Amino acid sequence: MPFRVSGLKAEPFRQLYGLTDTELLARGARRYLVDKTPGFPDRIELRDLTPGETALLVNYTHQDADTPYRASHAIFVREGAEQTCSLIDEIPEVMQRRMLSLRAFDAAHMMIDAVLVDGRQARETVERLLGNGMVAYIQAHYAQRGCYAARIERE
Repeated sequence: MPFRVSGLKAEPFRQLYGLTDTELLARGARRYLVDKTPGFPDRIELRDLTPGETALLVNYTHQDADTPYRASHAIFVREGAEQTCSLIDEIPEVMQRRMLSLRAFDAAHMMIDAVLVDGRQARETVERLLGNGMVAYIQAHYAQRGCYAARIERE
């Protein structure tokens, strides 16, 4: 079953690029100088940032439907990121390195299944979940901290 893994669009985050630390704090965000890898998984480019790059920690509403599953959480984005990662039939390395919580939602944005999986085995689990005709999309989360990672849909 062909699928697409998509990072976030840069547009909602551009307004934060280049702000001072004080301005970021006023918007509930924080800037970090990346000092290790892995450790700062970017949600736009879907990669681990490398030492010396700048990450912004922001709150992001990853499930904005008006259901009981409406949710937001902290995520990292690379300051200045513009190119949204979009992969077909491939789990990005940043996700393969981590335990994932794969949460399957139907067209009404209600969760109908969820699986904890080692990222190296995520492909098979994604294909199985998408094989259920009721699943409209999957949200991948990094299990350890519960942070949103990416959206996965049928291609």
